[in-house]
Amino acid sequence: MKLKIIKVLAFLCTVLILYLLFWPVSIDPVAWESPKSHGYTGTFEKNNRLSGMEYLSIGEYAEPEHIVYREGWLYAATKTGAFIRVREDGTGLQEIANTKGRPLGFDFDNEESIIVADPLYGNHGGLLKISNYEDGDGEIDLLTDTVEEKPLGFIDAVVVSNNGTIYFTDASQRTKAKEIGDVGHAGEIDILENRSTGRVLEYNPATKKTRVLMKDISFANGIALSTDEKYLLINETGKYRVWTLNLETDQTLSTKEESEFAEVLIDNLPGLPDNLMRGNDGRFWIGLIMPRNDFLEFSSDKPLLRKMAMRLPAKMLPKGAGYSHVIAINESGEVLEDMQSDSIPFTNITGVMETEDALFFHHLNDINAIGWLIKED
Repeated sequence: MKLKIIKVLAFLCTVLILYLLFWPVSIDPVAWESPKSHGYTGTFEKNNRLSGMEYLSIGEYAEPEHIVYREGWLYAATKTGAFIRVREDGTGLQEIANTKGRPLGFDFDNEESIIVADPLYGNHGGLLKISNYEDGDGEIDLLTDTVEEKPLGFIDAVVVSNNGTIYFTDASQRTKAKEIGDVGHAGEIDILENRSTGRVLEYNPATKKTRVLMKDISFANGIALSTDEKYLLINETGKYRVWTLNLETDQTLSTKEESEFAEVLIDNLPGLPDNLMRGNDGRFWIGLIMPRNDFLEFSSDKPLLRKMAMRLPAKMLPKGAGYSHVIAINESGEVLEDMQSDSIPFTNITGVMETEDALFFHHLNDINAIGWLIKED
């Protein structure tokens, strides 16, 4: 009897090993050299500055992944595709449009229309324009969903310049968010693969042309314009860093090639940078959606190990625990603010919206509220 049990267990172990080694998966990871994490030391030493966070109810809506303040209103893109707005005191909650997808980054153009990146809209996502939304039934128009005659698969973040030019990110050319159906899981897959196919793009509303400005980015995420609008700041989530891109060049730049027009502004962050928002007094706020992952660090040069991990059920993917952490940097890459907490419910903060008096926190927690803090003197 014991021998039979041993044989059964041996057979099951063999099947499991063969499954983990050879079962077809959709990713083909590459080796890369991850910088050694210094953890929560020095500038990023642990603190509890977010512990006093208060919460503004947003009714039935959850996961306000991106928030923009405009003329007394907080606008937010939420989990169900709904765009909402609410006053700072919690009054006037209103749904103004619904993309039926999953809107992520957005910004306002000069006509007060909302320019939106929605990777789950339509067939494969797209860059949208929402107008005439004051009565709660905004008109939604598709601006672009292709570049170089190929579909955009994971449109992510948006910023609009004063002259109307729209800059946005395509987080990955390989990971198709619409096919996966969940932007969070799609991001995990792309970072696990780390083939660096993300891009920064420009859309010209006058010519309706889209072009690639920068490529070979490991999950191109948050984007912001410098104060003088001569540069873009771009979060490269899969490699824990932020780039600057000089807009004075017509070249298509690459992270794999040295250029005087692109450089790393800050590197080796202790967490994964998500949204990037220009604040006041030269600050740029970054939400570190979760800490560095020990498995990703260990397996960065072991693509077979990451491929094996992909064969696990989605809930078992080694993505690490959430942690509440945001930072602010200046245009030189110096850290001006570091705010953390291990005791608040918002463990997946994606970004920060700064007003004159307060900070409002974007997040991906299944909580029907926007977090906020009165700014410190």
